[in-house]
Amino acid sequence: MITGEPKIKVALLQDVETAEINLDGDYLLGNGCILGENLTAEISGGYICLKNQSAGQITKQKEILLTGEKQSAFTLPRVKIGINFHWQQNQRQTFRGDILLSAVEKASLNLINIISLEDYLASVISSEMSAEAPPEFLKAQAVTARSWLVAMLEKKKAAKPPRKTKNENEIITWQDVNDHEGFDVCADDHCQRYQGITKIISDNVKTAIEETRGMFLVISDKICDARYYKCCGGLTEIFSTAWENILPPYLKSVTCDKISREPISSEKEAREWLNTNPPAYCNTQDNELMEKILPSFDRKISDFYRWKVIYTRRELEEIIKAKSGIDFGELQNIKPLARGHSGRIYKLKLEGSKKTITVGKELEIRRWLSPTHLLSSAFVVTAEKDKNETVSKFIFTGGGWGHGVGLCQIGAAVMAERGSSAAEILAHYFPGANLQKLY
Repeated sequence: MITGEPKIKVALLQDVETAEINLDGDYLLGNGCILGENLTAEISGGYICLKNQSAGQITKQKEILLTGEKQSAFTLPRVKIGINFHWQQNQRQTFRGDILLSAVEKASLNLINIISLEDYLASVISSEMSAEAPPEFLKAQAVTARSWLVAMLEKKKAAKPPRKTKNENEIITWQDVNDHEGFDVCADDHCQRYQGITKIISDNVKTAIEETRGMFLVISDKICDARYYKCCGGLTEIFSTAWENILPPYLKSVTCDKISREPISSEKEAREWLNTNPPAYCNTQDNELMEKILPSFDRKISDFYRWKVIYTRRELEEIIKAKSGIDFGELQNIKPLARGHSGRIYKLKLEGSKKTITVGKELEIRRWLSPTHLLSSAFVVTAEKDKNETVSKFIFTGGGWGHGVGLCQIGAAVMAERGSSAAEILAHYFPGANLQKLY
């Protein structure tokens, strides 16, 4: 396990041809040139050309490092967030730390922020949820995010397990941050939201970082691969529905309240569960609390505990064709083959007049069945037929928002609002894990 605070490489822009960088304060270039102005980086023939507005080209290299002084900051006018999700948009974002420009083959570049772990986390917990969220929740989120990140850095050193199996009748794929090369994490939902210092608007955030500094979830002398998401829908999920086929003991399925419930074990139980509205910490209609918990673009989603999506058959056929690249012909049936403990599907059979294929895991299922992504893979499907007994419409009735593994952010925030401490929240969602200060 680690004994000191690491620095993190975060990709703010990936595979772009140009990048605008507005510097606020002095930055040191390797040749000793100090910069404090607006810059443009462009890729050309595998080299990055760094220019300013007055003198033109400053340097041309495959990799360029700009080292900032302690209070220096930089702004990126257009950072894409929520990539491929329904909240995708561009934001103007400001960051501290160093800037690394790195060529990606010959046609694009990455803009990477090098920053200390604790400074990075201050932005993460303010970007993932509102900085005005309950203080004990922010502490729990800080420990969770810190644990996940460092566990992931260790995981990247190991051999990558197979991420995709594909044959004529089955496509099973899953993603994880080990796919990134040249940097540790991206700045978007694929890893952790990291939207710069403009998000850190609350003393609660600074307090959460200070009071949990160097604190991790640990089990058997290893840092926990602690995952999190928005809303479990009443039951959290096991790890293997979303990623590799392992079952970490601290990522069991737990009820998102004090009521004991058995895992979903049949299609009948899944339909009963998702067509009802059982109590849970994350089942809240408290709009005032939700404004304190969620960032503004997340508050556009109001029905997340239980939700419904309706497609005509032809609409869904076009979506699936566009997202999968496969022409199923006339879509005849959608059949869940395997569910996790929360009811999230990780194997789904799509039957068409031209093709029948099983798809998994949970994120790939969500991606295939929506122009962006379904909120979760915890759903049941009802097929409506016309007078000729041909399917005319598919109705998805679902629950939860995200993969469901680990910390339910909305549930944890509600627990904090009701008086639970960060330690109690973490013990609830990560059973068996211990809190340990490592630096």
